[in-house]
Amino acid sequence: MNVSDLLIEYFDRLPDLVRSAVDGLTPSQLRWSPTPGANSIGWLVWHLTRVQDHHVAELVGQDQVWVSGDWAGHFGLDPDPDNTGYGHSPEQTSEVRPDSAQVLIDYYDAVAGRTREFLRGLKPEDLDRVVDKRWDPPVTLGVRLVSIANDDTQHVGQAAYVRGLLPES
Repeated sequence: MNVSDLLIEYFDRLPDLVRSAVDGLTPSQLRWSPTPGANSIGWLVWHLTRVQDHHVAELVGQDQVWVSGDWAGHFGLDPDPDNTGYGHSPEQTSEVRPDSAQVLIDYYDAVAGRTREFLRGLKPEDLDRVVDKRWDPPVTLGVRLVSIANDDTQHVGQAAYVRGLLPES
């Protein structure tokens, strides 16, 4: 298996996990959290999508899906390209208010499609290219892709867990 196929295999598993974490939930359920200040399902899925969108847009040198489409309004937010949820306070977390489960699915699918296109044709030597010199050691493309995949997997797992905690309606 080549590196491109391997990464596509990994990233292509995420849309189904996102869908199963949110499908059929009401806006109220998407905003519910198990305790004050904890992350909601909607915030977790929005955040994992925002991080992937932010990082992949940087890698491909294009605008983020978030700012090139009409996504922000569906979450009660401004289309700020720097707002990925990183470092959000509990108050900021509660401001992420998806208007439906479908908008979370659609936004993730749009970002996942761009990611898949980027991954097509990657070669092993591409993974050694430095993409972020702000760190010591500098971050390579391979490390960045693993970081994105790891972040997505952890957050979608958290969203699924929180879904299991939802009170019976």
